[in-house]
Amino acid sequence: MESFYTLQGEGFHNGKAAYFIRLGGCEVGCHWCDVKESWDVNAHPSFAVTEIVDGALAYPGRLAVITGGEPLMHDLAELTSALQEAGFQTNIETSGVYPVTGSWDWICFSPKKFKEPHSDIYDKASELKVIVYNKSDFAFAEEHAARVSADCVLLLQPEWSRQDLMLPEIIEYVKDNPKWRVSLQTHKYMQIP
Repeated sequence: MESFYTLQGEGFHNGKAAYFIRLGGCEVGCHWCDVKESWDVNAHPSFAVTEIVDGALAYPGRLAVITGGEPLMHDLAELTSALQEAGFQTNIETSGVYPVTGSWDWICFSPKKFKEPHSDIYDKASELKVIVYNKSDFAFAEEHAARVSADCVLLLQPEWSRQDLMLPEIIEYVKDNPKWRVSLQTHKYMQIP
């Protein structure tokens, strides 16, 4: 769908220079999604892997973040191998609803209530990032935290439009449950993509 060089604005790698590769296609259907234009997989042009890697090489940062939509709708083996051969760390942001393909240095797993994750994501996740829209999302977060590996980073992130309401709840929850950390969408504060 698009690619751009910016800073990673959320999650464990927040603040790092990153080349984002946003793939078209998503069947999860989050009502709060801020890139609904990515959902139709056929609405976006195709690019050769070499074109994508060349685009990333035009910038000095060597962190490539594959996102969507839902990027695991696609077989990502060729793309991730080419990026790693070119010297990039490969990170993915996924809801985990499809089997994991590709070679990843970091997997950000962000499950959604609207579609059940594929079972193979739990052992592979480097980071569990749960979007908190309602108080019931804390129980949802704990259900998934119980299934990831012990070294998986646990993050709670307020949904942007409900940040004023949910951030105080998240802060108190993390204080009471210190295995969790807070993630904020800092790119929105900085007004960058």
